[in-house]
Amino acid sequence: MSIDVFDPRVFAAGVPHEALRTLRDTDPVSWQDEHEVGIWPAGPGFWAVTRYDDVRHVLRTPQDFSSSLGATQIRDPDPADLPFIRRMVLNMDPPEQVRLRTLVTGAFTRRRLERFADGIRERARALLDAAGDRFDLTDVTDDLPLQNLSDLLGVPYADRPLLKEWTDRVIGYQDPEHAVVVTDADGRPVNPRSPAQLADMFAYAGSLADAKRAHPADDVMTALVQAEVDGERLTDAELHMFFFLLVIAGNDTVRSALPGGVLTLLRNPDEYARLRADPGLLPGAIEEMLRVHPPVLTFRRTATRDLVLAGREIAAGDKVVVYHCSAHSDERRFPDPLRFDPARTPNEHLAFGQGPHLCLGAAFARLQMRAFFTEFLARPPVELDGEPRRLTSNFINGLTRLPVRVTPAGGHRRRGG
Repeated sequence: MSIDVFDPRVFAAGVPHEALRTLRDTDPVSWQDEHEVGIWPAGPGFWAVTRYDDVRHVLRTPQDFSSSLGATQIRDPDPADLPFIRRMVLNMDPPEQVRLRTLVTGAFTRRRLERFADGIRERARALLDAAGDRFDLTDVTDDLPLQNLSDLLGVPYADRPLLKEWTDRVIGYQDPEHAVVVTDADGRPVNPRSPAQLADMFAYAGSLADAKRAHPADDVMTALVQAEVDGERLTDAELHMFFFLLVIAGNDTVRSALPGGVLTLLRNPDEYARLRADPGLLPGAIEEMLRVHPPVLTFRRTATRDLVLAGREIAAGDKVVVYHCSAHSDERRFPDPLRFDPARTPNEHLAFGQGPHLCLGAAFARLQMRAFFTEFLARPPVELDGEPRRLTSNFINGLTRLPVRVTPAGGHRRRGG
C-alpha cells in the first residue's frame, strides 16, 4: 500500500512522522500520486525526497533541480502564468537568480535589521501583556510578525491588514478556515498566485514604491527602489514580485515558527522550565525549534535532465519535492530526532533553505524569534487550554489556533511597556 504524504489534509493532523520514517527507511525518493483535493484537480504526481542528504543535495544543485522550470509549489501553475511567476527570485535559477539576489541583498543590512530589535521586543511584551490569563496564542503570533514586517517594509499603519489578507489568500487557499476560492467561467479554481489574483497586491506595491521614491525612508521598500548594481536597477515587475515574496514569506514563516516553537515547549515541559531558568540557552533553543517545527514543510523543484537520485531514475521534467519536515527527523543526521534538545550541536537544519535560495530574511526571522521568546520565557509559564488547530497545507507548517492559559501555580503579572 502506498504512503500518501501529498494530501494537505494529512498535515492538518500534524507532521506524519511515522509515514515519513517509513519512506526514509524503505523508499527515500518515492512516487506520490497527486490526487484531487476538494475542488482542486489532480496533478501529474511527483517524487518525494525524504532523507536529509538527498534534500540538501537537491537544494544545492539547481543545474539538476530547477526552481524555474515549474516554479516552487507542488501544484503546477497554469502554463500561461508561468512566465509571470518566473519573475520572482524564488522561482529563478542562476545566473538570473544571482543577478536579482545581488540587487536586493543590500536592503537587508545588519544595521537596518537591528534597528528594529528594541521595538520588536517592546511589541512582543505589549501583545503578551494584553493577552490575559487565557488566550489564543496565535492572536499574538499572527499580529507580531505582521507589525514587524510592516515596519521593515515601510507600510503605513492603516494598510497593515492588507498584508494579512494577502497572506491568508495565498497560503490558506486549501484550508477551510482561510480559503477564498475564486473559480473561472468553467467552475475551475483559479490559482491564488496567478496574475489576476495578485493584481491588487501589485497595484499596491507600485503605489508604495512611488511613495518611497518621493519620500525616502530607512526601510526595505526605499532600499529596493534605490538598489543599483553596475548601473542596473530592479524593473517594476521585479520590484512587485519581490514585494509579494516579502509579504507572503516574510509574514507567514515567522507566523508559523512562533506558535510552533511555543507548542514545542509546551510538549517538553522539562526543557521549557530549563529555558525559563537559563535564558542563555535561547539561541540554541531557537535553532532546535526551527528543526522540530520547520515553518516550511516542502519545496518543489523540476528535474532538468534524466538523472538518478537515491537509486531512482528521474526523468527530465519530473517534479521533485523535498520534505524539510522529514529531513529534520532523519536519524542519519540527527540522533534521537524527535527529541527537543536546546543544546543540540551540530544543528544543521534546513529551515531557511540551502544553496542559492538560502533565505534572505533568515536574520530578521531569528531576530523576531529571539525578541518574542525572551519576553515569553520571562513571564509565568502557560499550558495548553484545548486542542491546537493546524493549517490544512502541505507547504506551510502553520497553526491557526493554540489556546493556552497561565498555569495555576504561575499566577499572572503584567509588565510595563
